[in-house]
Amino acid sequence: MGAALPPGEPAPPDGALPDDLVVDPSTPFSAYVHVPFCRVRCGYCDFNTYTATELRGARRDAYADEVLREIALSRAVLGERGPLRPADTVFFGGGTPTLLPPGDLARMLAGIRDAFGLADGAEVTVEANPDTVTDAVARTLADAGVTRLSIGMQSAVPHVLAALDRTHDPGNVRTAVAAARRAGLDVSVDLIYGAPGESLADWRTSLETALALDPDHVSAYALIVEDGTKLARQIRRGELPAPDDDLQAAMYETADDALTAAGLHWYEVSNWARDDAHRSRHNLAYWRGFDWWGYGPGAHSHVAGLRWWNVKHPAAYAERLAAAASPAAARERPDEAARRLERVLLESRIADGLAVSEVVGEGRHAVASLIADGLIQGADAVRGRIVLTRRGRLLADAVVRALTA
Repeated sequence: MGAALPPGEPAPPDGALPDDLVVDPSTPFSAYVHVPFCRVRCGYCDFNTYTATELRGARRDAYADEVLREIALSRAVLGERGPLRPADTVFFGGGTPTLLPPGDLARMLAGIRDAFGLADGAEVTVEANPDTVTDAVARTLADAGVTRLSIGMQSAVPHVLAALDRTHDPGNVRTAVAAARRAGLDVSVDLIYGAPGESLADWRTSLETALALDPDHVSAYALIVEDGTKLARQIRRGELPAPDDDLQAAMYETADDALTAAGLHWYEVSNWARDDAHRSRHNLAYWRGFDWWGYGPGAHSHVAGLRWWNVKHPAAYAERLAAAASPAAARERPDEAARRLERVLLESRIADGLAVSEVVGEGRHAVASLIADGLIQGADAVRGRIVLTRRGRLLADAVVRALTA
């Protein structure tokens, strides 16, 4: 059921923004819809998700109507601060969004369109378990305005999927991609590397299988052991080995070589795209600090520097909205120093880089040594941008520490 929500000041029951908050109408606006339902809980996952036995009275078949109530609330709240901005991107994440009937996803997207409009060429993504994607599902989503399917492949190797507690049929990944293509949808494939028992040869097999699908976009994430997960308990008890940092680094380099050779180019540490048009504009909105409203239990939002997050459990979320109250649990307004730190943390991860002017104090003096150590590109730094080398991508956390010292 995910990690605990962060602390913060209480959010007002009506969801109103602070009186002195100034919303810039030129800042792009995005919508995120969290669908918290899963058939089973993967051992490594700490997202805010719930299986059927954990819903405590919350109803999956009522969920779309609950989100539509929050969409109406968001329109009223944002409408008080100036002209409403059309959504540049919409992302249905989870959980497993495609556990809902595709008509429910279509209704929620229509609710966003009716409330805010969609920008010309808006990117609309749905995350999908490969077992849940059929031609009918893909066609319904495409007809509703979805443009992109993000398919949770994770691995092509059965024993690796078993170590991750993934229950989908790996053969259904190809079926899901084919259905998405027939419906005219772009395709992203999600992979995880470094699972217990996964070898470099296993990882190569997964990469080759993914690339044979000719995806437009690939996300490849190193497995992280999160506190409170089944995987963390198994490692603590000695039942499974902890991820090997050196092996994960070799896997990253193998992925970068294979994806680059196949014509996909890195644009964020863990993401590669066929071209600029196939980058995830939604995720770039997060990394660039744009505005977004997150709908659903546990979803986080950000508008003009204000952040807030919803109550976690679907039942509590439904109760708030049934009472015509905001589902927001708490909020915070980071000061300029905290926001600068966040910009360094996020923008340094993308290929477009971080403006050197965002680095202050001792961090500015670290730039030369980072160039000398082969962690950032010297030519880009001369032009005023901090861009990671591949070695820098492997040591991105160390680069951020140096820049924020």
